Amino acid sequence: MVNDEWGKLGYNLLTQAYFLGIRLAAFRNEKAKLWVKGRVGVFEKQAIEIPLKRRVNQRLVWMHCASLGEFEQGRTIIEALKKQHPEVLVLLTFFSPSGYEIRKNYPFADWVFYLPADSKSNAQRFLALVKPDLAIFVKYEFWYHYLTNLKQLQIPTLLIAAIFRPTQPFFKWYGGLHRKMLSCFSEILVQDIGSQERLTGINFLNVQVAGDSRVDRVLEIAKHPKDLPLVKKFCGDAPVLVCGSTWPADEAILNPIFTHEKFKNWKFILAPHDVQPAHIQAIESKLEVPSCRFSQLENSDFSAVRLLLVDNIGLLSSLYFFGKIAYIGGGFGQGIHNTLEPAAYGLPVVFGPKYRKFEEAVWLVEHGGGFVVRDENELQEVLAQLTNPEKQSMASKAAKSYVQMKSGATQTAMRSVNSLLFG
Repeated sequence: MVNDEWGKLGYNLLTQAYFLGIRLAAFRNEKAKLWVKGRVGVFEKQAIEIPLKRRVNQRLVWMHCASLGEFEQGRTIIEALKKQHPEVLVLLTFFSPSGYEIRKNYPFADWVFYLPADSKSNAQRFLALVKPDLAIFVKYEFWYHYLTNLKQLQIPTLLIAAIFRPTQPFFKWYGGLHRKMLSCFSEILVQDIGSQERLTGINFLNVQVAGDSRVDRVLEIAKHPKDLPLVKKFCGDAPVLVCGSTWPADEAILNPIFTHEKFKNWKFILAPHDVQPAHIQAIESKLEVPSCRFSQLENSDFSAVRLLLVDNIGLLSSLYFFGKIAYIGGGFGQGIHNTLEPAAYGLPVVFGPKYRKFEEAVWLVEHGGGFVVRDENELQEVLAQLTNPEKQSMASKAAKSYVQMKSGATQTAMRSVNSLLFG
């Protein structure tokens, strides 16, 4: 009991310091400012808006996501729930502005709010207002006061799309508080067998391997990509390299490819991670091939343009439809971006060296669907290999086999949701 109290005290001090740091950063950081501003009056909004829509005894599911990536893992469950049980209400919360600001008008959620900072009083107030019949946390979200209050109130709580690594506190001598948070979940759905083994190794047996629900999402997108007739006209019959979510370090090694003799018959689609005007202009200033922004494509000479520069967001997952090969950005920074979207179309994926945190990327490299490059020369060599039809076909089959093998996580999660929600 003493250790629990010390653990709780340490947790409260750390989280309060963290939240205070965000508030101080809000004076000069736009994202932190949104974090603070978005939580002003959130309880009052909930007190007004929830009773307006919720009938007596109408079931409500609360899903919490840290940010946009976690939302993409949770959205297939929300949409499946709404399809099976349209009468069930869904409240969606986010921790980060990068999730809330983009998905605050998500049509399958009845309400979308920022999650109030984790404290005993906030958790009690939130749950008293929301009164969820089921709570779903996605991947990495572990908030002590919310979880322990859910357990105290005997509200079924599900963790989905989770990944557990040996370095996490759950598996350390000092991780008692974290293990207590794990004990608050009615069920835990993990992405891989390693995570299951680590949890059963510390006597958490309410665990099953369900996979990654993002796979179901990207497969659905690949079946029904957006209709982009101007992009189709731009691509014509040329093979296309789609460069997705690139950063300056990626763009630096890609630029020589655009003018290389081996790729003179190729066309290129470049969708940078940052689409702010200043970054788009910086990219254009370094390009040596005829290019056009997506926003100006309608008035362009398609025969003259070889590179399409995407200056908006929301199109990338459909743009992979036009590709032969995909280059995924981020591998020279914090880590690569989404490789599942191009793999769903059967595109071989090429990326920088920071990829090992991502199970799908590791698998693709090991099975010939993914290729790691460390500099411009390695990129030229890999792309030259993939212009060989036989090599490209083998890599394409490997990429597509991964997403086909990993599909079905949504169905597994829905069995748990139905069981916990309806008994």
